Amino acid sequence: MPDAGAGPPAPVDRVYAQPAVWHAHERMLDMGIRADALSYDIFWLTEHHFQYEGYEVIGNAILFGAFLAERTHRIKIGALFNIVPNWHPLRLAEDFATLHNFSHGRAILGVGRGTVPRETLPLSNGRVSIGSFDNPDSASADATNREVFEESMEIIKLALDQERSAYHGRHFDLPPAGIPDRGGTVQTLRLLPRPNYPYEVWQAITSPPTLEYVPRVGHGGVFWLQHHSFIERNWDRYAELWASAHDQPLKPGDKRMLVINVHVEDTFEKAKIAARSGHDEFWKFLGPYGWSRGYMAEDGKPAKPGLIPTLEQSIEQKVWLIGSPQDVAEQLQFYIETLSLQELCLVPAFPGDTYDVGDEQMTRLAQEVLPLLQPSRTPVLQEA
Repeated sequence: MPDAGAGPPAPVDRVYAQPAVWHAHERMLDMGIRADALSYDIFWLTEHHFQYEGYEVIGNAILFGAFLAERTHRIKIGALFNIVPNWHPLRLAEDFATLHNFSHGRAILGVGRGTVPRETLPLSNGRVSIGSFDNPDSASADATNREVFEESMEIIKLALDQERSAYHGRHFDLPPAGIPDRGGTVQTLRLLPRPNYPYEVWQAITSPPTLEYVPRVGHGGVFWLQHHSFIERNWDRYAELWASAHDQPLKPGDKRMLVINVHVEDTFEKAKIAARSGHDEFWKFLGPYGWSRGYMAEDGKPAKPGLIPTLEQSIEQKVWLIGSPQDVAEQLQFYIETLSLQELCLVPAFPGDTYDVGDEQMTRLAQEVLPLLQPSRTPVLQEA
């Protein structure tokens, strides 16, 4: 993406053809293999659909993960996130269990509610959308999406955990009544396969209702793109809600993950130059969907939806950590000490960066930055 940056072209004016899209898949596989060789613990993918602009082009992270698992030895594989309303919940459970078993327990179930209506409406046959800044029906769409998501997660976990399961809710009736089968009717369903290994569930937390939901149901919470003080507040609130729901305290840093955007160069000034176009292109795409609402406005409140932050704002808010290896390590150390951080996911490449740059960033982070960290307990190091 040689024209990445704050100016034209507009995101919708870019169209990448199939050869470029497939090249991205092949190189992403290379990145996962490289992350394994560099001793990262987890390689996180994403699930997105119909993004001809070239930003996020992997539609099936589980199928992709199966190929990656075959080519790696130890790294765990997951998606930040599988978009649950895009799936029939039983199909998602089946596919996840298959990846988890073939990888000998290396799959992680990351789940989210979605980003843009363009993806979820077609895949749900028009039944489910997603609230976003440019969606005039966002309030009602968001409410339906949340209902479908929460029912789906109940179905997924029942199917994964129990030999037989059934679910009868507002949006799902599984199995439907009256299915004939050998002289009777089907009353329960058996998921095949089910996991042979313990599994984890991690969920994006970007709104107050989700913050209330995630610890109550026992999912790990994933925090990203928020002012550092908002992260700390929500981090602590998660622990309070977990303790209340499960009648036991949560250990410092447990069940919570920080996702942070990073770029390392020899100096801070070189890092600003190198990071700017990718940062600006990233927000040119995501800002109109409301994803900068985790930034802090001048009045100390969350920014209004639609903010397109500058790189300087992102640095000041500690959403982007850039600079020399020492600079980046010191900024990560701030979060380690503030949050008792145990789960750290690094995002090292952005629109416009070549895959060679992504490889270089992963390597420098692993070899020059992470050894400088001094956590009270070594965090789980991950790569997105």
